[in-house]
Amino acid sequence: MKSMIRLRMSSHDAHYGGNLVDGARMLQLFGDVATELLIKMDGDEGLFKAYDTVEFMAPVYAGDFIEAVGEIVSCGNSSRKMVFEARKVIVPRADISDSAADVLAEPIVVCRASGTCVTPKSKQRNNK
Repeated sequence: MKSMIRLRMSSHDAHYGGNLVDGARMLQLFGDVATELLIKMDGDEGLFKAYDTVEFMAPVYAGDFIEAVGEIVSCGNSSRKMVFEARKVIVPRADISDSAADVLAEPIVVCRASGTCVTPKSKQRNNK
């Protein structure tokens, strides 16, 4: 089971000099993807238990469009192991004009992670 969201990083997301976005913002996106996956699978938002790995691979800036994808790779009675990837797919081109942007021919992977979510048996509503 897979899920994907895409959104633009705003100046509100920029936390550091040079309009650099905090890496924790990617984890927030992964949390939203995980929630959708749990709703699709269990009919409940469940809970994020832990990240096993997190790798920040490239910077993200205000104005970048990020696509966050996730997939459930294994299931226990209540646990769901997931993998995530965030990719930069559109970048602003302030060197051309204040509203110019380019769609990247190849997305840039900015973050990868894996983790475990839990939906208590008593809250699982969907048949598997």
